[in-house]
Amino acid sequence: MAEPVYIDHSFIETKTDFRELVSALREGFSNNDTLTPERHHHDFPNKEMGADTTMLLMPSWQDGKDAGVKVVTLSPNNTRLNLPSIQGTYIYMDALSAEVKAILDAKSLTNKRTAAASALASSYLSDPSSKTLLLIGTGALSPELIKAHCSVRPIKQVMIWGRNIEKAEAVKRLLADRDLDLEVVEQLHEAIPRADIISAATLSKEPLILGKYLRAGQHIDLVGSFKPDMREADNTVIQKAKLFADVRSMATKESGDFAIPIAQGLIGLDDIIADLFDLSQQKKSYKRAECDITVFKSVGYAMEDLIAARYYFKKWNDVKGL
Repeated sequence: MAEPVYIDHSFIETKTDFRELVSALREGFSNNDTLTPERHHHDFPNKEMGADTTMLLMPSWQDGKDAGVKVVTLSPNNTRLNLPSIQGTYIYMDALSAEVKAILDAKSLTNKRTAAASALASSYLSDPSSKTLLLIGTGALSPELIKAHCSVRPIKQVMIWGRNIEKAEAVKRLLADRDLDLEVVEQLHEAIPRADIISAATLSKEPLILGKYLRAGQHIDLVGSFKPDMREADNTVIQKAKLFADVRSMATKESGDFAIPIAQGLIGLDDIIADLFDLSQQKKSYKRAECDITVFKSVGYAMEDLIAARYYFKKWNDVKGL
């Protein structure tokens, strides 16, 4: 039995082509041949850090082809330790023999596939002529979201906002080699109406995107909220917008962006127009009107991890000539 290969952060970083990865996700959501149970979600007390650590166990498999499971932790206050909030490992296996084929760095894998899922949604929902992106958040996912959105829309200007302006400047430096007009903004309420696409990747429990600042034609990409008490957009945003999700059943339960207004009776489950399965399989079509505001809520789906692991394992074999 061959030893599993280790696919590290550096390989994932240098071998990612977001157009290819978005295409792979589109193909994956277009089919119903992958089995993906709901993820295991466990919160553990972490008194010393002042916030619970969340452990997620995320399996997915395609019969006769491949399988995988991600073990990942999210520690919101890891910035105190100068560490990413996401830590973890992905185990990629042969579905026939259950042989482990590869171990992948889950932090990089998660960031890349999450950004690609947002870009896939944008390709269906945002105005095709969108040129200005506002990125809210300064974590490791932020530059990936910028690169992914730029792969599907003709983005020319990117505004970056964070609570810590030095971290926002650091994100800007990471993208300095790109042909983009990059701007760190200090006043979020002034930046919101300037953007064609707004992408938020934070761990906020209080809304950062307020509906009173939105304008017609915008697309809102909500990535950060993965628990029912977390949210990045207020009720006005949700009530104004056409609503979409990566996976409907998960987004309405796991994210406060949808769960809170549903619990308050402000929206119902039927207000979620479609998810990525519906859009990719053309079960439901959406044609944007000029006045529409669209919201895409991403909570993450284990099938996306499996597709990404397959993508990087193939890249590894191509490099090694296997």
